[in-house]
Amino acid sequence: MSTEELAAELLARSEGDPVRLVGPGGLLSELTRRVLEAALEAEMTEHVGYEPYDPAGHHSGNSRNGTRSKTVITDIGPVQIEVPRDRAGTFEPVMVPKRKRRLGGVDQMVLSLSAKGLTHGEISAHLAEIYGAKVSKETVTRITDGVIDTMVEWQNRPLDAVYPVMFVDAIHVKIREGQVANRPIYVAIGVTVDGERDILGLWVGDGGEGAKYWAHVLTEIRNRGTKDVCILVCDGLTGLPDAVSSVWPRTIVQACVVHLIRGSFRYASRRDWPELAKDLKPIYTAPTEAAALERLADFAGRWETKYPAIVKMWESAWAEFVPFLSFAPDVREVIYTTNAIESVNARIRKAVKARGHFPNEQAALKCVYLAVMSLDPTGRGRQRWSNRWKGALNAFTIAFPDRIILTTK
Repeated sequence: MSTEELAAELLARSEGDPVRLVGPGGLLSELTRRVLEAALEAEMTEHVGYEPYDPAGHHSGNSRNGTRSKTVITDIGPVQIEVPRDRAGTFEPVMVPKRKRRLGGVDQMVLSLSAKGLTHGEISAHLAEIYGAKVSKETVTRITDGVIDTMVEWQNRPLDAVYPVMFVDAIHVKIREGQVANRPIYVAIGVTVDGERDILGLWVGDGGEGAKYWAHVLTEIRNRGTKDVCILVCDGLTGLPDAVSSVWPRTIVQACVVHLIRGSFRYASRRDWPELAKDLKPIYTAPTEAAALERLADFAGRWETKYPAIVKMWESAWAEFVPFLSFAPDVREVIYTTNAIESVNARIRKAVKARGHFPNEQAALKCVYLAVMSLDPTGRGRQRWSNRWKGALNAFTIAFPDRIILTTK
């Protein structure tokens, strides 16, 4: 029977009722049962060496021995099947292996739902409501634990020799180890010479000295193959500039301009935000450092009396802000903001928000890893970024001669 004929038969038997076709106990479940049982019978025939009811099976040393019932969870819900047995007990089915109660698509569904921020209890309830499948929270945990080995391998993979730009940031999550405490998870993203954004790794901070921990993270990245970073963009992370200079002495540390602007708004009344934004723009769009200093003086003359903390914040961040002013517009566009990493952080926050807190570091990392691995599944975001990269690549090659190593892509 062709695919079209089978579809026509199923639709006819459903009598126009889609629930009878795809719902629990529907015709698709029946079709799945028949396909699985036919495949298992074929495997048994190959195993014992004769067709069902064939006299050749008499005195063959092994023979069929009835069936046993088993319920497996599939993409369309639970399906009860009859699994053939042999007298010798040596039959090892491949289609539905022994002790396996879920077919592969279900595991992928659980991982996808976890990456989207559903808790294990919510995933269990979702599968029960939509598919009629009973998957306990403990089973969901075991499924997601299956990515740990892959996560460790990913975290230790070799990296590119040079990244024109690297973005680093931290997001805080609650982890219960003795007592619940806020712990930072550090994220690093490298922009390759081909203009692709590559998440380099995830690290759970211990709350200790910033410079010491950042030296550990950056040294790990260097040991995985990254010998040079032209510009590292960050959001005022404590101890990071010192750590960068100890690992990559020639790397320029650049403060995220957008975070400076957002930080300015935190000290001001909302009604003053439009005017503040207007007066700050001449500073970060100035053609030179000298011009930017003049614009900062103008800004201070207008706002220092009312908002002295804003002026002090810009003066304190000036050393990490001014490198931005020495580059061509194409480079400025790339390093202007950590938005490249903010989109990653937004996905992470969505994934961890519903969980309240995690029992340990590994559970937190597993959740964050699943979230970042689900980013940009269509690849369109990566393509948009790459399309804007050629001008920046030319500017980087001129600004950092002999440091940009082109690949053969």
